[in-house]
Amino acid sequence: MRKYYLIGFICGLLTHVIQAQTPAHLQSNNYKSSRTKNPVKSYTISGLVKDKTNGEVLIGATVYIRSLGKGTATNVYGFYSLTVPKGTYQVICSYIGYQNLVQNIRLESNQKLHLEMSPTSDQLDEIVVTDKKINEHITKVEMSVEKLSMEQIKSMPAFLGEVDVIKSIIALPGVSTVGEGTTGFNVRGGGVDQNLVLLDESIVYNSSHLFGFFSIFNPNSVKDVKLYKGAIPAKYGGRLSSVLDIRQKEGNTKQFSGAGGIGLVSSRLTLETPIVKDKSSLLIAGRRSYADLFLKLSPNEALRKNKAYFYDLNTKFNYTINDNNRLYVSGYFGRDVFGLGDEFNFSWGNTAATIRWNHLFSSKLFSNVSAMFSDYNYSLGVPQGSFAFSWDAGIKSYQLKNDLTWFINSNYTLDFGVSGILYQFQPGKIKFSNALEGVTSLSVEPEKALEMAAYFNSEHKLNNALTLNYGLRYSAFMNMGERKVHTYKEGAPRRDENVVSTRNYSNNEVIQTYQGLEPRIGLRWQLNESNSVKMSYARNRQYIHLISNTTAPIPTDIWKASDSHIPPQIADQVALGYFHNFAHHTFELSAEVYYKKMQNLVDYKNGAELLLNENLETELLSGEGRAYGLELMLKKPTGKLNGWISYTLARTERMVNGAFPEERINNGNYYPADYDKLHNFTMVATYQATKRLSISANFVYNTGRPFTLPDAKYQYSNMTIIDYSGRNQNRIPDYHRLDLSVTLKGKGKPNRKWKGEWVFSLYNVYSRRNAYSIYFSGDGQAQNDATKLSILGSVVPAVTYNFSF
Repeated sequence: MRKYYLIGFICGLLTHVIQAQTPAHLQSNNYKSSRTKNPVKSYTISGLVKDKTNGEVLIGATVYIRSLGKGTATNVYGFYSLTVPKGTYQVICSYIGYQNLVQNIRLESNQKLHLEMSPTSDQLDEIVVTDKKINEHITKVEMSVEKLSMEQIKSMPAFLGEVDVIKSIIALPGVSTVGEGTTGFNVRGGGVDQNLVLLDESIVYNSSHLFGFFSIFNPNSVKDVKLYKGAIPAKYGGRLSSVLDIRQKEGNTKQFSGAGGIGLVSSRLTLETPIVKDKSSLLIAGRRSYADLFLKLSPNEALRKNKAYFYDLNTKFNYTINDNNRLYVSGYFGRDVFGLGDEFNFSWGNTAATIRWNHLFSSKLFSNVSAMFSDYNYSLGVPQGSFAFSWDAGIKSYQLKNDLTWFINSNYTLDFGVSGILYQFQPGKIKFSNALEGVTSLSVEPEKALEMAAYFNSEHKLNNALTLNYGLRYSAFMNMGERKVHTYKEGAPRRDENVVSTRNYSNNEVIQTYQGLEPRIGLRWQLNESNSVKMSYARNRQYIHLISNTTAPIPTDIWKASDSHIPPQIADQVALGYFHNFAHHTFELSAEVYYKKMQNLVDYKNGAELLLNENLETELLSGEGRAYGLELMLKKPTGKLNGWISYTLARTERMVNGAFPEERINNGNYYPADYDKLHNFTMVATYQATKRLSISANFVYNTGRPFTLPDAKYQYSNMTIIDYSGRNQNRIPDYHRLDLSVTLKGKGKPNRKWKGEWVFSLYNVYSRRNAYSIYFSGDGQAQNDATKLSILGSVVPAVTYNFSF
């Protein structure tokens, strides 16, 4: 506990020292006014910032008063609050893709000011925000954060023409993936389970469709995408590496509208309609692939019996009760279904639901209460035959939380709240259609756990140059019965034969408790209008684990709660960044270095058997990890030619050094993680050739990922024994790929609501046969030849028609 008190003491001391040492010309107006005998009375401007055409609130819009040099940004619900002295002001509201809105006000009391912004039309030159005071890239204290607009995501070349959120964020610095056809993504050396993926605050446990080639997020229903790679705000918890916060559209409160697309793989349709104009609306979005429909047309009877499709359904309802209260209800349901006739089938899917209540206690105190439900499950089996069976596994969670924001003044904002999550784990159960040796079913005992947290996070503008962000999260976790827990012999490896006792816990009886503090601190030092330096530190705890020793996209993963044998994972990350704008703020340059230390990481014994294992802890190992790197990004967000170039130089390593030889990997030395890639380079560019024609390109290069190569083979009792080298000491060939796309918009007519566009794309233009993995084949007695497996070894063309009305 001493180090947390020390951090708090240092933060307080730093605040007083900086205020004392900062030159007078850099101190904010608020500090100056406090020295006068008769300070001017201050009042608060607050309200919502919306899209004028459809009523959608705008997240992150800037509200600014140039004469005072003060401003703020809207929160995730479009709300802002700004406290300034009494007077007459010109309020400027700006948001990329929208025309600047200027409004004059006379402030003599607290005032509600709702602002409606107009999108930049095709006939107008794009508005570029160049005001030095409202450039968030320089002025905001947060770092290690990436935000993508849906326009940016839609402009990127896509595999088979399917616009994809997950594939887009992989093009950002510090984000990578094991390869094509894999689920999830890796951020700054973290595993796929170390990312908290949220859809309208509901947890998404598996974000993939079609074996990882697409994500579950319908591009027509998504409004905002934000990725936190470090210095994660204290209101988020439960994961070590990142938070991907995705917000759905709310629905058009002005008029009926729709959008959709028809592609080679799937089609989608989104409908929005006001229920009570300017007060409530409903959004419904659907998407479905149709490979199975083509299979039914095959003359081959066996192919006609196959199944291969996925579908999504998104819904959202919102209702403005009055100026101080607003209600949201949103949901998602989606599934993948695959089958090989009567031989084998499998499916997986997510269900998520969220109910949110926004309440404004005053112009300075904003509250949001949310209740969420998430369910991820998968099944596989053989439908017919003497060995017919079905297998089911999954995880459910129920969450309740209250987040509050107190806009104390223009220099000080405080976020605080509480949350609780109830987890229900189903590690796996199998049913046999025909009893095998008298057994009709097998299952692993389900688990139950409760995670609770309380937090605060404060952003304090010390003066015009320095802003401090600090916070603390307290989390507690309880693993609960009903289930049995083994105790193993001391001084011996964890094995089945070393079980010395077993205790049966009753329903809801606490088996194991973990708790701890998670401090955060960030600092921004603005050197001038175009340069700033930022630094951050954060500790995170993760109480649930994804157990999987395969990179295959077939769903066989197991979610596991921390218990008496498996402690929670802990990560400490520090980062330092330099941020620079140039060419009249047209270009944004950032450079960040980071170091992350991780504890209690889960790894596996060689040949670990994870499925239907009642004593799963006997197959697991506990280790530590480290990740460090440099991230560079040059971005041009607006103009005819826009896009970014990113480069990441990074290392990700693990060490498992147990007390016994069988509990060590690589002799207890550090070894590369499965997703360690030294070099990652990405270039994304879009050129608006004419008002109707745009061209986009995406180039990716990264170092090949590591794998384990066998060293030798031995014959023993007519069996072949394979001797492997140290884990992950070899690498597959480097990966690189070029994608292109051309978008041609229809001829727009002034009074015509229907708008259409054709998108022609080429994925993997020069047919690079990128290796996904290397495996060995032989005659059954020995492994002889190494074979390189490529998921996509040729160019993939696609055409898509998108429309809106």
